[in-house]
Amino acid sequence: MKALYLSGAALFALVASPAVAQVAPATAPADTAATPAAEDAAPGEIIVTAQKRSERLQDVPVAVSVVSGDALAAQGKVSLEGAQYLVPTLNFLKSGTTLNQSLFLRGVGTATFSIAGEPSVSTVVDGVVFARAGEAFGDLVDIDQLEVLRGPQGTLFGKNASAGVINIISKKPTRDFGGYVEAGFFTKSEFRGRAVVNLPLGENVRSRVTGFYNSYDGNIYNRAVDKTVNGFKHYGGRLQIDADPTSTLKLSFIADYHRNDDDCCGEVIATPPINTATGLPTTNISSGALPTPRGNEGREISQDLVTRTKETGYGFSLQGDLDLGSVTLTSITAYRNYKNTEIRDGDFLAQAYSDRATAPRSNLNQLHDFGPQTGDTFSQELRLTSSGRNFIDYVVGAFYSRAKSERIFTRNDVTCDQATAPTTLIACGSAGAPATTFPTGTADFGSTFDNLAFFGQGTVNVAERFRIIGGLRYSSDHLDVFHKRVTGLAGPGIQPNFDQGVYNNGLGGGISNGIPFTAKTSNDNLSGKAGVQFDVSRDSTAYASYSRGYKGPAYNVFFNLTATGTNVIAPETSDAYELGLKNTLAGGKLVLNLAAFYAKYHNFQANNPDLVAGVVVTRFTNAGEVSTRGVELDAILRPARDFSLSGGVAYTDAHVDQFNAPLGAAVVPSGTPLGFAPKWKGNLSADYRWRTGGAFDVTLGAQGSYQSKQLSLFSADAVQRRLGTIKGYGLVNLSAGITSTDDHYRLTFQVRNLFDQSFAASIINGGPGQAYRYQIPRDADRYYGVTGRVSF
Repeated sequence: MKALYLSGAALFALVASPAVAQVAPATAPADTAATPAAEDAAPGEIIVTAQKRSERLQDVPVAVSVVSGDALAAQGKVSLEGAQYLVPTLNFLKSGTTLNQSLFLRGVGTATFSIAGEPSVSTVVDGVVFARAGEAFGDLVDIDQLEVLRGPQGTLFGKNASAGVINIISKKPTRDFGGYVEAGFFTKSEFRGRAVVNLPLGENVRSRVTGFYNSYDGNIYNRAVDKTVNGFKHYGGRLQIDADPTSTLKLSFIADYHRNDDDCCGEVIATPPINTATGLPTTNISSGALPTPRGNEGREISQDLVTRTKETGYGFSLQGDLDLGSVTLTSITAYRNYKNTEIRDGDFLAQAYSDRATAPRSNLNQLHDFGPQTGDTFSQELRLTSSGRNFIDYVVGAFYSRAKSERIFTRNDVTCDQATAPTTLIACGSAGAPATTFPTGTADFGSTFDNLAFFGQGTVNVAERFRIIGGLRYSSDHLDVFHKRVTGLAGPGIQPNFDQGVYNNGLGGGISNGIPFTAKTSNDNLSGKAGVQFDVSRDSTAYASYSRGYKGPAYNVFFNLTATGTNVIAPETSDAYELGLKNTLAGGKLVLNLAAFYAKYHNFQANNPDLVAGVVVTRFTNAGEVSTRGVELDAILRPARDFSLSGGVAYTDAHVDQFNAPLGAAVVPSGTPLGFAPKWKGNLSADYRWRTGGAFDVTLGAQGSYQSKQLSLFSADAVQRRLGTIKGYGLVNLSAGITSTDDHYRLTFQVRNLFDQSFAASIINGGPGQAYRYQIPRDADRYYGVTGRVSF
């Protein structure tokens, strides 16, 4: 009832107070320097690059959601985490570090701790494919629009697009000098700052420089260190230089840099100790060492090590577009460098304690992780794109990528023997405590992905209103991995030594030789797409398509790797079908798009929860066959220049068809929902500008979203699934502001999460006494803010 009330209240608020719309501006084709203002773009004329050419959204036979950069900024997070509230079939797995966060589309995604696994949802920024999901989870700088392509998109975008693509397009430099400075202040000590300058460097050379700084104290109190955590400090910048050396050659150079320092994400121990057989609360001495569990209302932890992430990333790309008359030759050369250090309190306590002298034993050990990871990626794409005015229109090309990653992960434990006092917590190392030991282990492991692909997709314009679409992609993958673990002393969550010598001698029972264990695999694949498109009328286009998706092989390479987990994880393939109807009505003022889909995934790559040395880990594995089906509706209405509505709703049924359990593991029952796949999800946004006739106009806005319950723990155990289910929730955000008639000055007031709806972003087992841990995001509390912008 509460969720229904919130949903109804959201709809009422949206109707009563128009809000910030997600209508995207019409993106200029590649050969122009500027992007039209959002208020000048009719919904029926939104331009996307979903098929690697500039086309009207309504002409593209793919289910695409478009979110403008302004709509994303209005979410309070210029990031993919904020985008999930604007796209009905997009969900986000929040974790303790960006390395372990994931995106899901239509209920399908990849969550893994393995350094040798790839995402299912590809992130592409200005034509550059990000090899690691974590690289895309920071601040999105100076964004024009996001295009969310739903369903397998491997023909044009490659192997890590088996569930979809997030295509991010940045704002381009303009021919005139100008820019803006923006600052925002929000409750709980949050500051957001941004500055942009467009600087012409010559008649045919344009540049755009963007800088940003964001900071936030956090929303969780850590009583062990007397500090508020789950905050961040982010800063960085971006430079783009566009040049037209000749009338037929366009060049674009982009460089970006960011540095993130997050004390995020400390997990709240949200439940009492749990009896793993019944799922009911039980008695455990850990209760005396923790704040009172309050479910998703909890905002307090007690951890002596502040869980945090330090991250640095930068990259360069050079794109050239050469007009050869009937075709355009495009080259995109890119290099990216990524460093991420995870620091994690894995025992969730203020210190280590001795266990009970009598059963049941409940050892409370300290477990601290330190895991720096480095990586870099080089990629090169070449493609030919026809002019778009032929009997056969096509895109053909080749792509190469080499992505290397290495992680040196150390786990330090503190543990002590059985205490003599049966019911009293005794801190290890304190007076009267039993003997204390300090187990430790360090693993050095890494991966190298090499991918070479050739692709092509064409449209045959059989008749004025009928088109046939076909495409193929040949991919050749090669993956190398290595792993070496040295263990100083056995302890909780630490397996014995593992290297090539151990592996070669008795599957884990041999003697270390100090040489890293290595493995490699290769795979070739031919995938593709076929479809038809028919213009039912001048304003309605129908399409039907079949796509064969592909995701390359992987390995389960993580800190506690053992010989039994060294098998290659087979490639994942999918068969996907989609029916769509795109309608442009009311003279281009209304866009109403429908899509129905079904996809079956074979050798689905997924995590399988397991216990390793008393610590919950998730092993990457081929989980068998899963499927997803559903219907989606996207709508954009702009009845007047100053008023717009947009939103969408989706029904998704993503579940297990037949689970393929690893040897000795339990089977996830057929029909079990996939993780982060709510059956119902929707959003509605609006914005209105009241032109007063004076020096300043008034802007009003609101945005609401709702999603039904979703599974956070994809597990064979029914108790874990029940306790690991996130309840449905709805959010409503309101804004009001004043802006000068020439848009040079703007002041906007916001309230986020108007009804103070608390929720968990993820639920994980394995806390003290097998309690459950909740990630509580910033948006789980109501907060307020004001943002000012001065343009010049």
